[in-house]
Amino acid sequence: MVDFRIGNYLLKPFTIHTKGLMEAYLREVHSSLSDYSFAANFMWLANSSGFYTLVKDTFCLFILNGGELSMLLPPLGKKERINDAIIECFEIMNLNNSSKYLSRIDYVDEYYMTDFVEEVEGQDIFEILENYLIEKKLADYVYNIDDLIELRGNGYHTKRTEINKFKKNYPGFTTELLDPAIHTGEITELFNRWVINRMKYMPKVELDAFLDGINYERFAIKRILKYYHEMGLFGMVLRIDGEVMGFTVGERTNETTATILIEKTEFDILGSAQFIFREFCKLLKAHYGSLYINAGDDMGFENLKKVKLSYRPAKLLPKYSIYQKN
Repeated sequence: MVDFRIGNYLLKPFTIHTKGLMEAYLREVHSSLSDYSFAANFMWLANSSGFYTLVKDTFCLFILNGGELSMLLPPLGKKERINDAIIECFEIMNLNNSSKYLSRIDYVDEYYMTDFVEEVEGQDIFEILENYLIEKKLADYVYNIDDLIELRGNGYHTKRTEINKFKKNYPGFTTELLDPAIHTGEITELFNRWVINRMKYMPKVELDAFLDGINYERFAIKRILKYYHEMGLFGMVLRIDGEVMGFTVGERTNETTATILIEKTEFDILGSAQFIFREFCKLLKAHYGSLYINAGDDMGFENLKKVKLSYRPAKLLPKYSIYQKN
């Protein structure tokens, strides 16, 4: 993997060694979105697709897909530098891409998106919207951590019931902190079993899309386990009668919020997902002192949306994409 140049800018590969630089610029950004972390981006990006450069003293993360460039985040850095950097980043993408429509900035926090629309280059909102399209995409589900731990009230009755049934049916459960040196092989086996069992109940028309997504998820899990300590992650493993039947991994997003990056439990053990989610929230509160849990977005899947809504989020944090008009 090598650098490549676009105009006057040298784009460098996004690797584990980029962590310190990216996090220095992230400290200037005040967002609770799950996407605004090194780990959340690095775990999903293959070495051949992620590149970065500095523009107007902001950190700019690009993804190269099919020869076309887009941005996974808006420029990161001091707020007063971001608007000019956005405009220049579009110029970089336009120099590379076959169409201006393919140049876009994803996962834009509402706060910075609004500021860009209202203030960039001193133009008013109507002038800016002649040049750019702002599209609302997914939203992160954010919960009060105490709600997820205590599960009080009628709204959480089903969750309490599922957890109690799990504890009754599987009295041999234990939990422990995740350690890649101990758990990597068992987690890989669990994930492979989960895929096989999930495919048994999947309609054939959905199989290709599922397999494409699973390849990304398999890569992400491998990268999490390989660089677990370097990325500063925190995780938990669920055992039943000594066998790994679930795992989950998270990180601190900011002073008040922790994010759950990934979670998997044995497909046919009812209540295990609800149990590990609750227990991990307890650990995250104790470890980070977090007040909120960000469970990420629903990726546009209706079933996942229903599950995340069933935990009664305290707030939804919208994400936007910025396009140019041709």
